[in-house]
Amino acid sequence: MESSAQLLPAYVARVERGLDRLLPAASARPARLHTAMRYSLQAGGKRLRPVLLLAAAELFPGKRPDPLPAAVALECIHTYSLIHDDLPCMDNDDLRRGRPTAHKAFDEATALLAGDALLTHAFALLASGYGAEPPLATALLRELASAAGSERLIGGQMEDLLAEKKSDATAEELEFIHLNKTAAMIEAPLVMGALIGGASEPQRETFRAAGRHLGLAFQIMDDILDATTDTATLGKTAGKDARAGKTTFVRIHGLDASHKFAREHTQKALARIAEFPGDSSFLAALAADLVARNK
Repeated sequence: MESSAQLLPAYVARVERGLDRLLPAASARPARLHTAMRYSLQAGGKRLRPVLLLAAAELFPGKRPDPLPAAVALECIHTYSLIHDDLPCMDNDDLRRGRPTAHKAFDEATALLAGDALLTHAFALLASGYGAEPPLATALLRELASAAGSERLIGGQMEDLLAEKKSDATAEELEFIHLNKTAAMIEAPLVMGALIGGASEPQRETFRAAGRHLGLAFQIMDDILDATTDTATLGKTAGKDARAGKTTFVRIHGLDASHKFAREHTQKALARIAEFPGDSSFLAALAADLVARNK
């Protein structure tokens, strides 16, 4: 299987160009807000979610709408969630993607507003980018709003906060947190890419299942890396989950079992990816690489 590292840079470069083109200029008034938005959004990172969307859309032959606005919208949502997650009222973290978090580089109020602005900009991108095809625009808006809403991403974050320092947290509570705080936003890009490609409903459900398993494997690896890797390698503060008493796979199941669960979910994701139309070798390689990563 060809390593995703051989193809990933081209996808990431497309995403970076899209972020620069589809975000308000740093000089747009109020400049401090737009500078803060770009500071966080253009700080690097894996760009996993937009890359998944681009690769999923390309599996379908024929002419299709440009998937880039949807890919950028996803990264806006992801980055807003990181800005808010790092705030003093949440995880209170000083480091993200190897540099000071938004509230440290600017101030808490500016970081809060930058996150708010990225959240709303994501939906504006979908409405404007796909307005010529109302059924597609509606489907994309519905998918992203569901994934990022109170019963998925935000709900998972709330459950995560409630579970902090909870001595009797259960495996079921842990799964709810991971399925919604993380996996929802890995399901969404695959489903949205499939929507742009014109996938049937059964095909979309296959993409959703692959995203669910990939998202769980990704979050389990995050839990493992937080417990085993240093801050310089991670680009964010290592060991903070244990210090905060967070409910993680490592805390509930231990390291060995966590590695086993990550491998199992990766295999389930790969089995679903094998059912995708077209050449899905890049997505399969990317899924395999995620469980072998060190940051």
